[in-house]
Amino acid sequence: MKSKSVILPKDEMPRQWYNILSDIKMNPPLGPDGKPVNPEALTPVFPMPLIEQEVSSERWIDIPEPVLDVYDIWRPSPLTRATGLEKALKTPAKIYIKNEGLSPPGSHKPNTAVPQAYYNKISGIEKITTETGAGQWGSALSFACAQFGLSCKVYMVRISFDQKPYRKTMMETWGGQCISSPSPYTKTGKDALAKDPDTPGSLAISISEAIEDAIGDKTGKSRYSLGSVLNHVMLHQSIIGLEAKKQFEIIGEYPDIVIGCAGGGSNFAGLAFPFVADKINGKEIEIYPVEPKACPTMTRSPFVYDYGDIAGYTPMLPMYSLGHNFVPAPIHAGGLRYHGMAPTVSQLIKEGLITPKSVNQLDAYKAGVLWARTEGFIPAPETNSALAAVVEEALKAKEEGREKIIVASFSGHGLLDLTAYEKYLSGEMAESVVEDDDIIKSCEVFKDYPKPEILKST
Repeated sequence: MKSKSVILPKDEMPRQWYNILSDIKMNPPLGPDGKPVNPEALTPVFPMPLIEQEVSSERWIDIPEPVLDVYDIWRPSPLTRATGLEKALKTPAKIYIKNEGLSPPGSHKPNTAVPQAYYNKISGIEKITTETGAGQWGSALSFACAQFGLSCKVYMVRISFDQKPYRKTMMETWGGQCISSPSPYTKTGKDALAKDPDTPGSLAISISEAIEDAIGDKTGKSRYSLGSVLNHVMLHQSIIGLEAKKQFEIIGEYPDIVIGCAGGGSNFAGLAFPFVADKINGKEIEIYPVEPKACPTMTRSPFVYDYGDIAGYTPMLPMYSLGHNFVPAPIHAGGLRYHGMAPTVSQLIKEGLITPKSVNQLDAYKAGVLWARTEGFIPAPETNSALAAVVEEALKAKEEGREKIIVASFSGHGLLDLTAYEKYLSGEMAESVVEDDDIIKSCEVFKDYPKPEILKST
C-alpha cells in the first residue's frame, strides 16, 4: 500500500528557524511619541531573548535543545496528500496539507508557545499572561508552561469562552487559568463591560487585559505572551514551512500554490514564509493568506499604523487594520477575529509577494465538511477558511485542465468545535456581513496617526 503521507525522519527536523526580516524591509514599531520604539522599552512586557529575536535581521536562528526536546513529542508533522478530496472534486491538482493538528493541544500554536515559555523560564519569569481567541493559543501556552514549570493565565474572548467550554478545561488540565474577557478584573475589562455589557469581546480587548495584568504584577516576575502578529512568533512558526520544503524534496515536487488561513498571521506565515523566500529569489509560486469576510482585515482595510490592542498598551504597528476599536462579528472561527494583520504579512501584501483572499463562513464549513467526509480529520473552524480556498483553486485547475500542486496548512483539528458544526449541519449557521459604513467608522481613528512608508524590499 502506498502511503498518503511524507514523514520526515526525526534527525532531519530543522534545527534553526528562518527569519523573514533578513529578506524584507519593514517600518519600525512606534511609541506614543511617534518615534521608533527602543527595544529596552519592551522589557516590562517580554523577556530579553524574545525582544532580541523580535528585532533581529539574522536569517537563521538556532532552536535551543530544550525546545527541540519538547518539539520531539509531535514534530516533524506529516505532509499528507488529500487523494480523497482530489477524487471528490475530480481535479487534476495534487492537494497536500501540512498537518499541524497532531500536537498535544491540536494546533500549530505550540510551535511558538514552547520557545516563548522556555525563554521566559531562563529569564527568571514565573508567570505568563496571554489572550486567546478560539482557545487554541491559550491551550498551547498552558501546555508549554507545564513543560517548563510556569504559571499561565489566559484571558479568553467571551464569545469563544461561551462557545467552546472544553478549551477552558484543556487549559486547566495543563495548569492554566482561563478567564472570560472582558472581565471585571482589569480596567480594560471594566471599561469594555461598561460600554457594552453584552459585548462578544475581541482579541484587542483580551490583549489589553493580559498586558495590564502582566505589567501590574509588582513582583516583576510576570510577562506577557502573544500567539501571533509579532516577528518572533512568525520566526518560531517557520518550522512548518521548512519541514514542508524538505518533504517536497523527498518526493521530488514543489508547490505551485501555498495557502493558509490568517487571523493574526502566524499559521499562514509558518507555512508560507520559507516559500516566500524562494519567491523573492525568483521562484514562480502563488501564495494566498485567507481570512473570513466577516473580519476582512487584509482585503478591505487600509495599510496604517495602529495599536495591536484596544487600550493602546502595545506599540503602534505598521499593518492592515480595521481599527483597534473594531469588534468583529461572533463567527465561530475565533482565531480569525482580529482587527489587524502581522506587520510582516502586511508588508508582503503591500509588495505584491502574496495575495489575500476572503471567504464566507458557510463556504468555509462546506469545505470543512467535505474534507472530513473525504479525508477523515474534522478541521478547526479557522482551517476551514484555508480549505475553502483549496477547493476553489482545485476547481480552477480542473477548469484549466492543469495539474497544479497545492499545499495548505491544516492549522488544527475541530474536535472541540462540534457545536459550530452542529449549527452548520442543522442549517442554523448564518453569514455575517460587514458594512462599508462600519469599516469607515472604525477606521476614523487613523486620521491623526502616523502613516507608514511604502517600502520595497525587492
